Amino acid sequence: MSTRGRHGARRLLLQALYQKQISGHDDETLRAQFADTGDLAKADGEYFFALLDEVLKDFELLDERIDAFADRPVAQIDPVERAVLWIGVAELSSHPEVPTRVAINEAVELAKEFGGEDSYRYVNAILDGASKELR
Repeated sequence: MSTRGRHGARRLLLQALYQKQISGHDDETLRAQFADTGDLAKADGEYFFALLDEVLKDFELLDERIDAFADRPVAQIDPVERAVLWIGVAELSSHPEVPTRVAINEAVELAKEFGGEDSYRYVNAILDGASKELR
């Protein structure tokens, strides 16, 4: 699958993880909703579901890893930034086939597109610190 397909998977994953935080949908409802979307046809669906399952299964561990590099409690991090950080830390932790620079850059781009004005800087700083420990 192309890099574009993985980028699309990350964009959809950000939406799913944001929705999970805001709506509190259970994992199966979330999976079903995104399986039915036409947007998945333009993305790497296999990668989307693999990362979704990893994050949903391990979000507490991901929060611990984020917390080690954050300047505030994870619960106080904006939901968009938190979702982006979950994706970045999951990739750094469990996907050695994704180069460190790519994982961080993808997260920064998502933060630029969907986050607050300077959220990309915050995401970059946390993932840069995390990458030194996780890679």
